[in-house]
Amino acid sequence: MKYNIDLAKMDIQKYKALNSIMNDLTVNLNKIHTTILGAMRIKKNLELETDDVVDWCKKKTKNADRIIKKGKNWYVHAGNSVITINTISYTIITAHRSLSAIGLLKENK
Repeated sequence: MKYNIDLAKMDIQKYKALNSIMNDLTVNLNKIHTTILGAMRIKKNLELETDDVVDWCKKKTKNADRIIKKGKNWYVHAGNSVITINTISYTIITAHRSLSAIGLLKENK
């Protein structure tokens, strides 16, 4: 029994940690920015029609499917794209189509 309780606590801890990571980024959406070259790269990589790449990324971040913090970056998975944002400066580094969106992931059978 004690073993199951420990697993339940661990799951709650993972949930809280994940929630904290997502909240840290989503609470600070106003800090998200990029460079001119970054905006050009993102627009090209995602084939965006919009000129306001930062606003597009902020909206995707706000409604993200999941946000993963790995090292110095957040990886925002939203729809069929992955946006890379620096955790310290809140700079959007790049964005790409997700692997599943471009057909590189095999379906699990």
